[in-house]
Amino acid sequence: MKLRTVTEGKGTQIVLIAIALAFLAFFVLLPLISVFSEALKAGIGGFVAAIETPDALSAIKLTLLIAAISVPLNVVFGIAASWAITKYSFPGKSLLITLIDLPFSVSPVVSGLIFVLLFGANGLFGGWLAAHDLKIIFAVPGIVLATVFITFPFVARELIPLMMEQGKDDEEAALSLGANGWQTFWHVTLPNIRWGLLYGVLLCNARAMGEFGAVSVVSGHIRGETNTMPLHVEILYNEYDFVGAFAVASLLAGLALVTLVAKSVLEWRFDLHSGARH
Repeated sequence: MKLRTVTEGKGTQIVLIAIALAFLAFFVLLPLISVFSEALKAGIGGFVAAIETPDALSAIKLTLLIAAISVPLNVVFGIAASWAITKYSFPGKSLLITLIDLPFSVSPVVSGLIFVLLFGANGLFGGWLAAHDLKIIFAVPGIVLATVFITFPFVARELIPLMMEQGKDDEEAALSLGANGWQTFWHVTLPNIRWGLLYGVLLCNARAMGEFGAVSVVSGHIRGETNTMPLHVEILYNEYDFVGAFAVASLLAGLALVTLVAKSVLEWRFDLHSGARH
């Protein structure tokens, strides 16, 4: 039986492309242009002055610190979980895969509230923490916990399908030739997953720096102490400091653009590497 290839007419293709471009222009490009134009409304001097305020600098430093802590933790978890899921069979394997997707199905605000119920003053461990003078909620540790929870699926979800596709043949060959577990991981597994790992790290880092809901619940909105960049933008906007709000927002938008470019480069390198392997 001969199969026929069905293609849309030229007019249909033009209409679909026009709809997609119009959608992107209205919902992506127009807001992006508005952010940068509002940030520069008072000129370069006003933009720099808004960025150099102590609260803005504190928010930028805290955002980078949270990302610097949460991303490596998620890399360790993502690699370990992916290795266990793809290389071994064990009871509870399906449950682990389901739990990895949990942050995708739970509201970030609810995620933050969970940590408040656990570590807040009236939470499950609140009394013990207070007795030992340990502070998690409304402090940096709480922001780290909330960010790690929100972002931990990204690395694992990039590596699991990749490692399933690659199988175990290369690792088994290395072990049969006398390599130990660490040598097998460092010289065989890691080179095979490096592009997928970098892609997952990129997505994880972007979400860590831009997270608002969960961080908003656990931070306490203490200016100069627990406000990340998204929270600082909200405060400035509510105070009608539009230039300051959009100046900080433009930094986040710039980071998003850098992430988009890096994502495209990694996708190209990953496709090139996959094509070379096949």
